[in-house]
Amino acid sequence: MATRPERVYVWTWLPGKPGPTPAGAIRWRGSIADFAYREDYLSLPGRIPLAPELPLSPGWQEPTDGLTLAGCLRDGLPDYWGQRVLRAERPDAYTSGNEDRTDMLFSGSDRFGAIDFQSSDTTYTARVTTASLDELHQAADLLEAGERLSPALETALVHGTSIGGARPKALIGDDEGRSFIAKFSSTSDRGLPVVNAEAACLDLARRAGINAAEGRVTHSLGKDVLLVHRFDRDQIGGRRHVISALTALGLDPMIGRYATYPDFMDRLVERNADTGDGEELFARIVFNVATSNSDDHASNHAAFWDGTRLELTPAYDLAPGNRSGETATQALAIGRQGERESTFRTCLDAANIYGLDEAGARETIDRVESAIRDHWNDAADHARLTSAQRDALFGRQILNPATRHGWQTPRRGTFSPRTNGPSRRKTTPGSTAGSFAPVTRDEPPAL
Repeated sequence: MATRPERVYVWTWLPGKPGPTPAGAIRWRGSIADFAYREDYLSLPGRIPLAPELPLSPGWQEPTDGLTLAGCLRDGLPDYWGQRVLRAERPDAYTSGNEDRTDMLFSGSDRFGAIDFQSSDTTYTARVTTASLDELHQAADLLEAGERLSPALETALVHGTSIGGARPKALIGDDEGRSFIAKFSSTSDRGLPVVNAEAACLDLARRAGINAAEGRVTHSLGKDVLLVHRFDRDQIGGRRHVISALTALGLDPMIGRYATYPDFMDRLVERNADTGDGEELFARIVFNVATSNSDDHASNHAAFWDGTRLELTPAYDLAPGNRSGETATQALAIGRQGERESTFRTCLDAANIYGLDEAGARETIDRVESAIRDHWNDAADHARLTSAQRDALFGRQILNPATRHGWQTPRRGTFSPRTNGPSRRKTTPGSTAGSFAPVTRDEPPAL
């Protein structure tokens, strides 16, 4: 039986600092986890609160709004996939009431944002992996297949998995100090080339003028793997504080379905009155609608936190979902009355929430739609989608006709990829396994 520590210590990376600083401690009262800052942290030059929900105050702070753990601390825990990895290695550690502590102390240290959890408040010991991409990929495949892992692969996968999400993934770096999330194919993909489709959507979003994470496809163990550059890391060992939209809204994952885009917009405005994030968030909503990304829940949006202000991070997890017809809805409501239909009309009707008038909203919608239509084949080349895959995606997931229901503005062209230029076979040469050499392609045009 695993020993239950009385406290877990939170370390953080302060802005401009390459190494971790002890910030405070977590204690449990039954299922409730309180947090308290260290006295010396409260007087430290350059200190910042870990999140708006944890102000720089002495004494123990209870989680707010019925939470059992402060959201910014929960953001640092692994999600479904990471928990599955940990349960495979340490089934005895997952006892009732011990789950969060197990996730904190046994998962890897390379977490989302700028915090980590330790059993000591004086000595920091990083739990990291030195495994190669192929080794992590092999471990993930074996685990998903229900096979037993060797002790070395088991440890490598545990230490390389400390980030949220339901899909098989691992964390990896290159020789230049850059950090990546490696996303692997899953048995649940059911024929949809999820890895490649997400790579294409990240590329399309950037071409549409959206601030999106950089991603590219490489090859490992005979399969495509998506490498997404981490925007919460720098090249000097520093980390940026990031909080999820779920945390910004003060919601627990179990009630995350109540989160909405307008509420997130309101919270951004509260913490950054001069923000241009409204137009950016609106463009992301439009893009999600246009690409059938209905998995746009509150954990798939986030904001940088500098101690005072919130500012949208680059967009991430832009993967189209399975879609068989024209009726679809978004995970987050787009309008204040709960409107979530996946149409441009729904976006237009809610545009004022995001600071846009009708003309500005129509321009944004047209910009996004045009970029997707005009650059689909280029993005598909970048993502190494085959001709059959790109033809299957376009017109179903990508620019499904339903997106234009109720939309009256005339548009050039049709929704068939065949009338928008012939499908092209992939021409991008494959990278060698484990290589981080950039894929050669033209830069997106300025829009």
